[in-house]
Parts: sequence; structure tokens; C-alpha cells
Amino acid sequence: MDIIELARQLGRELQQDESYIKMRLAEQTSENDTELQKLIDSYNTTRIEIDDEATNEKRDMAKLRELNAVLRKTYAQIMQNENMTAYSSAKQEFQSKLQRVVAIIQNSAEGEDPDTTDFVSNGCSGNCSGCSGCN
Repeated sequence: MDIIELARQLGRELQQDESYIKMRLAEQTSENDTELQKLIDSYNTTRIEIDDEATNEKRDMAKLRELNAVLRKTYAQIMQNENMTAYSSAKQEFQSKLQRVVAIIQNSAEGEDPDTTDFVSNGCSGNCSGCSGCN
């Protein structure tokens, strides 16, 4: 078996992993949640309105503040939705596993021992707002 076939096998195994299945089911449940989808549509529409207003030469700062308040409120409602919470949690769990797999492959390609190398967190919180860049 060549290395590409091994990668394909790894892909098949990932898709059968419990965390992947849990994530996909949670994603499907979120997509079928009509209330959640309405909130997401509203959020996206408000973002477009903010972009339009922000690029308008005669922008209305009061309107921008109002739209930003609506955006924050809608975002909070989205993140409080139980289906979105379940999806976010399941996605985080799968992403953590995938991150480990990628790190093992990357580190092995750089000469580290595949049996002992693993993902080492650089302390990233996932919030890039105060970050100077990933290492």
C-alpha cells in the first residue's frame, strides 16, 4: 500500500470516528432547526447591512451602532440555541482530534518519532482578536 492509499484509509477511518459522526449529526440537526436558520439568516442580512452602511460615503453612525447592537443580540441568540451549542461542542471535539492527527503527520515528516510525537498546544484560545499570529 502506498502513502496516498494510507492517507485515503486514514480519511475513511476519520469519517467512522465517533467524534466525526457526532459532529455531522449535530450539524444536520442545526441545519434542520428552522428557528436557528432564521437567526443565522437574520445575522447574515444584518452583516450585509452593516457593510453597506460602513462603505456608504454618507454613513449614518447611529444606524451603524443600532445595526451592531442587533448583530450582537442575534449572535448571542444563535450561540444560546441548544442545537448550535451541541454542534459547536461536537465540532470542537472533532477538530481537536483532527489537529492531533495533522500534528503527528507533520511532526513525523519533520523527523520526529511517529510513536511519541503529538500535538503541543501553543496556548491558543481560538480568539484571534488579540493574537500576533500562530506559530
